[in-house]
Amino acid sequence: MNKYVFALLCCLFLGTVHAGAENKSEQELKKAKFEGAQFVKLKNGYRVWTKRVGHGPIKILTLHGGPGCSHEYLECLELFFPKDKFQIIYYDQLGSYYSDQPDDVSLWTLERFCEEVEEVRVALGLEDFYLFGQSWGSLLAIEYSLKYQQHLKGLILSNIMGSLDSYVEYLNSLRAKLPQDVQNRMKAYEEKGDFLNPEYEKIMFEEVYTRHLCRLQPWPEPLVRTFAHMNPKPYQIIQGPNEFVITGNIKNWNRWDDLHKITVPTLVICGRHDTMNPADSIRMGTLLPNATVKICENGSHLAMYDDQENYFKAVLEFFTTHQ
Repeated sequence: MNKYVFALLCCLFLGTVHAGAENKSEQELKKAKFEGAQFVKLKNGYRVWTKRVGHGPIKILTLHGGPGCSHEYLECLELFFPKDKFQIIYYDQLGSYYSDQPDDVSLWTLERFCEEVEEVRVALGLEDFYLFGQSWGSLLAIEYSLKYQQHLKGLILSNIMGSLDSYVEYLNSLRAKLPQDVQNRMKAYEEKGDFLNPEYEKIMFEEVYTRHLCRLQPWPEPLVRTFAHMNPKPYQIIQGPNEFVITGNIKNWNRWDDLHKITVPTLVICGRHDTMNPADSIRMGTLLPNATVKICENGSHLAMYDDQENYFKAVLEFFTTHQ
């Protein structure tokens, strides 16, 4: 999503805010987030933001979506993970709102992000922990697990598939179900490369995001805040202009043949109305040697919000089984 969608979201769900009050609110928000935070200095000299919530023995490192989103939409985890049993470790990847946001485009590669996760793990002294990925964060979690799973106790892959080809194929099938006039309007903008046109973004939001990203109306405030803080540059370079147009440097990503190498206990979870094919989640469950699969029947790409009861029931059962 870009600045036009951010503006639309703010108008729809947050209302119009006086500029001075908005700036003050942002300053207060950052101050609150920085209190108790631990910044990890990476080998490249930049810093990433992390923060622990809870003091329990079960440690969970979170990998948010995007790339370029923030941890903020994952705040709903706190409602379901008791602080005396869990430690939720939030982490904003490089380029995200609370971390450094460099302009160096060479930084936006899957390989570098994977090594960044390992640098964060080492800096925080994590061993025998759970890695929780959502969307892009799950793709990153797969890459990390293939290289560093000896440090993991378990893995949660939320809303992901095994290859970008599978992703594109399924998205095209969802697109084909849209009204023909909507498809025609989208195609007209895409053929001109006019992805930043406010009308195109309005179509994407009204016809795609509200059906397959989050089905709640209005959207939850942490989710709106996340998109308002999104840095589009990493997303555009790694994935592309939007969900339907995949031109970034992970366009050929495919791990179907490697999933059998991930042997730690794994939960694969998605929504029935997801942008990811539920059939792909089932297929992943057959390839991962120690996997459980859950399809949230009322959920979309953010089933943690629009099918919250089923989503967190499955997640908590996973932790109970694999403590």
